Amino acid sequence: MVGKAMARVVVIGDLMTDSVARAFYPLARGSDTPSSVQTYGGGSGANVAAWLAMEGVDTTFVGRRGSDITGRTREMELMGYGIDSRLVMDPERPTGTCVVMITHKGDRTMLSDPGANARLQPEDLPRDVFGPDGHLHMSAFTLINPDSRRAARMALRMARESGMSISVDGGSHAPLERAGAENFLDWTNGARLLFANPQQAKVLTGREEPEAAAKVLTAWYPNVAIKLGDEGALWASKTRDDLETVPAEPVEPSPGSIGAGDAFIAGFLPSWLAGKHPKDSLTRAQALAARALHQPGARPDLGD
Repeated sequence: MVGKAMARVVVIGDLMTDSVARAFYPLARGSDTPSSVQTYGGGSGANVAAWLAMEGVDTTFVGRRGSDITGRTREMELMGYGIDSRLVMDPERPTGTCVVMITHKGDRTMLSDPGANARLQPEDLPRDVFGPDGHLHMSAFTLINPDSRRAARMALRMARESGMSISVDGGSHAPLERAGAENFLDWTNGARLLFANPQQAKVLTGREEPEAAAKVLTAWYPNVAIKLGDEGALWASKTRDDLETVPAEPVEPSPGSIGAGDAFIAGFLPSWLAGKHPKDSLTRAQALAARALHQPGARPDLGD
């Protein structure tokens, strides 16, 4: 991996508008609850791309948006981060939307409508971004969604055939469970790095303990990074018996912050691609995740 310090990272994934509704009191069912409602650019894939670009990485984002004003706004945002945006416009479906409901206690529930994301087609994939000097990061949502799966699997195959390194993330545990662990492990065959949280790792392995799940996952992925939230993060490798762990940075999160997991991926990848020690990569990942927790929304603030 040494010598790939400035590898181009191609992210294939979801572009969304996040409507973050934060309730100030317990939800009054069937009535009104005073809340704060804010709208941000989102989508796990697009968020990873935004954080990567802010880290100075040459980043390409491949996805699909609606032909609506929201889609145009979301694309302008990506270009504002300096991302090479390769979005295909869908003539029928709207740009994806996610309603993020945050209770007065801080619990998060997502209502997700993928919209145009679900229609990503193999012919939408730009051939010129696949090459041995690059890295592909695939958002699990593109694989898990049946309508975009063919495009996702084609992209993984093109990346493997062109000699790119590949990472994938676990997406979200409920959709992952619906798709099936065996299916996901099969679809992502050839990926060198998996990002997951404990719930996703449990869906894929049946193991409750993240450490045990990480060990099991190295049978499929040579490298596994598990995000443990307040407890930090760990890394496991097929070639080493011991796990690397780092603690979380102490942070007082912003009430509307939702992008820490995506920032973690963007913090880890450049360091890992440059051949740094996994502990260094985990530390960088945690630092970027902490920065994400300090701000509302899922993307870096362009004013920073």
